[in-house]
This record gives sequence, structure tokens and C-alpha cells, in this order.
Amino acid sequence: MILGLDIGGANTKAASSDGTYAKCVYLPLWRDAHLDEVLHRLAETDPSSVGVVITGELADCYRSKIEGITSIKAAVERAFRCPIYFWGVNGFGWRDPSELAAANWSASAALVAMEFRNCLFVDMGSTTTDIIPIRNNVLASTTDYLRLVNGELVYTGMLRTSIGSLLREARLDEHIVPLSPEFFAITADAYLVTCQISPEQYSCDTPDGFGKDRASALRRLARTVCADLEEIGDSHAASIAQQTADLQLEVITKAIEKQSTKHHINEVVATGIGEKIIARASMSLGMNCICLSEKYGKRISDIFPAYAVSRLLESRLQMGSP
Repeated sequence: MILGLDIGGANTKAASSDGTYAKCVYLPLWRDAHLDEVLHRLAETDPSSVGVVITGELADCYRSKIEGITSIKAAVERAFRCPIYFWGVNGFGWRDPSELAAANWSASAALVAMEFRNCLFVDMGSTTTDIIPIRNNVLASTTDYLRLVNGELVYTGMLRTSIGSLLREARLDEHIVPLSPEFFAITADAYLVTCQISPEQYSCDTPDGFGKDRASALRRLARTVCADLEEIGDSHAASIAQQTADLQLEVITKAIEKQSTKHHINEVVATGIGEKIIARASMSLGMNCICLSEKYGKRISDIFPAYAVSRLLESRLQMGSP
């Protein structure tokens, strides 16, 4: 078995190149998470080789990205006894460890480019959204900073984005109410209340440490306007949820439109846990959208970078490259 790993700041994901194995572990590195323990458990799958992409280097438990890369890379090397191949932003043939920083989108885009020659590859995860232009080749910038500058990285996700950082004010009856920028509620709360995710799909921590049920989410949403749920009622808290979901859809739509116009591309290839949001955004723009869940299944689509790096490694080994 060829195993692919995507080690992020919040989640560690693993997938086999044949698609039969897919796993996602919520593992917030900034909380001194037991990465070694999780990697050793994954090593028990006994792969013949492992391909790795790293995005967790930005976690603020590390003083610098290179410290994060070095630490994560060493943890992988401790856990696995088979050959290990790390994918950088320009492929497996990297020379400087800094090329390994935030390279998961690059592996996904490289695999998509092999199958869809001209498209916008859009991956919406729990924390961020990648919007990668592909015209025969991948055209995106090679660092997170430059991708932010160019609109190829949008720092908003389906689960972990703070409501207050996204929705600055809410219309509640005749009032326009500014939201507190405190970490009171997250997009997972909004999507749970609007029935777009289940409690089981709320796979990160809640801001207050309480439940992942609708009532708990409504209480957190009420807190964003400095209220108890009893003060504003369920309907107003649910309205905050819906306005958050609507605004995030608008943000994603505008970002897709910007890249589509810039690169003259009219087809989207969507993946990630926010795949349905990407599809709605694309359709509102009149763009054709191909969902990778229909090609590979939802389990693989949700953790696509891990699957992509395993497939790319499989191809490399089949060609006889060391």
C-alpha cells in the first residue's frame, strides 16, 4: 500500500493510492497534540512507501515555519520505517526544506491538472479555501503569502472560521447589530443550525467547550451579539447563522469570479468538505462545476491532498524514479 499524509495545523489526514483507506484525525498542533502517537498508529497500516504534504508549519506553537517543517518532518521519519517522500510546492524534487511549507494544494492541483487540463481547482476545507488556476499547468503562487495577495488563498473555511471575523454586522428585525469579534461562535455553528452539517461533521472543538447540538450552537451564536439566547430568541440566533452562511457563499463566489475572469477559465473542479458551497458559487456564476466526490467518493474528496500525494507517489514509483 502507498499511503499519503496531509499534516495540517488542525487535522492530520491519510489516504491510500487505491482509495480504499481514508482517515481524518482532528489534531490541533498548537495544543501540544500527540502527533507522534497518531503517526505511529497510521504506520500500523504497514505501507510500502509514504508520500507527505505539510501545512501545519504555520501553527503558532512553532516560532517559524521552518521550525514547524523540521519538527513535523522529524515526527514522520520517526514513525515510518518504509521509504518516505515529501512533496514540496514544486514536486518531490525539492532542495530547500522551505519548499515543503503549505504544499498540500500543490499536490492536489498537480493531480487535477493531469485529468482536467483547464479549470479552477477549488478546495474548501475546515479552515481555508484554495482557488488554483490551471491552464495546462498550475499557475498559482508558491507561498501562502503570495497566494493571499493574488486571491488564490481565501482564509475562510466551513468549520473553524470565527463568525465575528466574517460577519461584521447582522440585521435583526429593525436593528443592524455589530458582532463582537470575540471567538464566541464559528462557521460550524452556522452550518449546524442551517442543517448543512450534522453534529458528527462538526469535527473540530467548539469555542466554548460545550455541545455540538443545535441548542448549544444557538447559544454560541447569540453570544456573538453579546446576548443570551433568551434575550434574542432562537429565530434571531438562527438568522445570524443564515446571514453567516450567505456571506461566506458570497465571499467564495467573488473569489472564484476573480480568478475565472483573470485566467479566462469557465470550469470549476471542486473538492473538500465545502464542496457543495463551491458548487453553489460556481452555478451562480454560470460556471460548470465538477465535484470530485462524484469521481472518487466523498471520503476521498474530503481529504483530497492526502489522496493526491499518494497517487503522485504511485506514479513516480511506477516510472522507476527513486
